[in-house]
Amino acid sequence: MKSALIVIDVQKSFMHQPFWSEEDLPAFREKQLALIAGYKARGLPVVQIFHHAGGAFDPANGLCVSLDWLPDYADVTFSKHVHNALTDSGLLPWLKDNAIEHITVSGMRTEQCCETTARVASDLGFKVDFVSEATLTWAMTHPDGSTLSAAAIKHRTELVLVDRFARVVTVEQCLAGQDERRSA
Repeated sequence: MKSALIVIDVQKSFMHQPFWSEEDLPAFREKQLALIAGYKARGLPVVQIFHHAGGAFDPANGLCVSLDWLPDYADVTFSKHVHNALTDSGLLPWLKDNAIEHITVSGMRTEQCCETTARVASDLGFKVDFVSEATLTWAMTHPDGSTLSAAAIKHRTELVLVDRFARVVTVEQCLAGQDERRSA
């Protein structure tokens, strides 16, 4: 089963949002880079997705580019205007044209574009690995005033995805799964 890594919205636009925090960035960066390197070492395609919308996500402002620490890694790049990376970006036809049956989801924001992509991909028949340690999000405040930490949001995302829409895995488990697929 051929696989592709999808790196979603790891772009400078987020640095210009009021919720931006670098608290969890070092751990995310380490895991995201390890995942990319693992896919590249195995000769598997890595796809970069950029979110294009208004404000900081408007491509005209120059912020819809990779964060500085991200290497030039992508085999192919797509832009999206909705939360999921499949329906309006050109990614879905590319996956079909390249006989990709399995995707690995990583990137920014865990509970928004990453989770939505995993759900849509599953509904479209793809096998999905969700590597939450290679996703990044920030605390959110509910309208009632209560706050959910980034860790709690990730935990909730894992709960709603696991065994329904995706296999929730670590970077190491994901890459080991790729090795098993290659040897099968």
